[in-house]
Amino acid sequence: MNNCIRFAGRFLKAFAQWPLSPSCIENPKLIMTLLVKNEEDKLEENLRFHHAMGVDGFIITDNNSTDHTPEIIDRYKKKGWVLEYILETSTGYEQKMWVDRMIQLAIAKYSADWVINVDADELWYSPAGNLKHSMGKCRSRVLRCRVMNMYPQENAPFYAWNKRVVPVQSPEQYDLSPYSVFNRQNVKVAHRATGYLQISMGNHRVKTFPNSTVESDIVVYHYCVGTRDAFIRKMVNGGVELEKHKGRHGGRHWRYFYRLHQQGLLNKEYDRVIGTAFMTELADNGHIVIDDTISRFFKENIGV
Repeated sequence: MNNCIRFAGRFLKAFAQWPLSPSCIENPKLIMTLLVKNEEDKLEENLRFHHAMGVDGFIITDNNSTDHTPEIIDRYKKKGWVLEYILETSTGYEQKMWVDRMIQLAIAKYSADWVINVDADELWYSPAGNLKHSMGKCRSRVLRCRVMNMYPQENAPFYAWNKRVVPVQSPEQYDLSPYSVFNRQNVKVAHRATGYLQISMGNHRVKTFPNSTVESDIVVYHYCVGTRDAFIRKMVNGGVELEKHKGRHGGRHWRYFYRLHQQGLLNKEYDRVIGTAFMTELADNGHIVIDDTISRFFKENIGV
């Protein structure tokens, strides 16, 4: 009931704000939200990259990290980049609710014009060199952004990886996992603050009023599969949390990998996730290609 009342209130507010068409904002205020847990290997580079890409401030929710993630957040809060640091101590997995809370803060407290909700393993890249370029000329409420997976490379920081994946249409040809890095990726969305109603699980869709969506030139480089040890650690941690919500939707891949972990098969499955046995064929057939866009950006703009 409370959710219905909240949604109705947002709808009425959006209706009251409804212009005939959203206007362009030349230099919009852009707030980025992150929900993190044990992301010490990616979080700092994520913040530095997106700050260089024009993000004005970050709102971060940390769900019981046990590594150096809190220290990284504290450091960038002192720098003024992190506007809000929310320590979420719940042991459940309420992603949609926690992200929605951050969006509301971005809108009500920080007067965001646009909001992007990201994971620590995503780098949102604009060919113009600034994410605001696409938003500033947009008259819609939602931007749909392509997601492209990066191929993991051992013994290199993730931002230095220079191989990108092209999805495979027939995964059985290469004995790939049902959740391999070669799967087609869902789009991600960036959205205006005005008219916002509700974010979806995984930040793949957003409800706005009125609902107007356009394709964007922004590309989300997704480092969804880390090196072997990082992947196994992430899937186990995520599976433990999702097991507490067996009846809920979302997190199907985590549940799949966690079951394999319980059977002692997760290490072997990792090779099916990245196509180890067919790596040469995958590259020869155009499914692993060179893409140094992000690595070059870091060298030229961030100095690493």
